[in-house]
Amino acid sequence: MSSSDQDRQRNREIAENEANRQVIGDIRVSVWAVAVSIVAGVVVFGIAWAWLNR
Repeated sequence: MSSSDQDRQRNREIAENEANRQVIGDIRVSVWAVAVSIVAGVVVFGIAWAWLNR
């Protein structure tokens, strides 16, 4: 294998690792967004419920 081929292979591996890291980061952000939305929804529901049952 020539140096050029080794560089290409190394660059592919780096790109693949970076893509995997990006996917994990995206999933982590999505989980946080869903959790915050659920908490906000529960708070709004609680306020509406209390206001309607006063």
